[in-house]
Amino acid sequence: MLVECYDERGAEVYEIIIKQIFQDLVLGASVDDLKAYVNPDDPVFVLAIKMRKTSNVVKFEDVANLTYDKNDDVTRILIDNENYLPNILKELWKQFSRDEIYQPNRYQLEIAGDYTDLKSVVVDDPHSNLQRRIYDAVFRILPEGFKNIKDLSTEDIVCVVATDELIKDEWIDKAHEFIEELNKGI
Repeated sequence: MLVECYDERGAEVYEIIIKQIFQDLVLGASVDDLKAYVNPDDPVFVLAIKMRKTSNVVKFEDVANLTYDKNDDVTRILIDNENYLPNILKELWKQFSRDEIYQPNRYQLEIAGDYTDLKSVVVDDPHSNLQRRIYDAVFRILPEGFKNIKDLSTEDIVCVVATDELIKDEWIDKAHEFIEELNKGI
């Protein structure tokens, strides 16, 4: 973790704030590295966070068995991994009303009609979930009055430039420099 600031004490304080927020959100093990640039005189705050690799997306077919019964015209979903049941229901409720989904027991769901095409629907995306948690941390870390925010994030790096003035090109350049350094592991 690197916090750049002309004021050494200010850098230490921001490092403590960042560590505390990461601890509160249980993000420490999910982040490879972090770079921040703080300058209260300009005023600007640049923050770049490199995420660790996450597991692959989880689809219906990975955690449930979908079968269609032509006689009853019903798609039966047998849950193999109960941990994903809330995610499965959330995805189903996006497409169907709660009344359309019958749950005879905790491991089985039934929907009238042939919906075996649901097999490819994503029920959990660990990368997206981690990214959302990191953005939560970013917005807790940013100074409160800094309302002008430019998001320069890439696939595995969350990067923002924040200020209460117009965003200068040199700050964007600093953010790109951080992204490049994080990609190279510097």
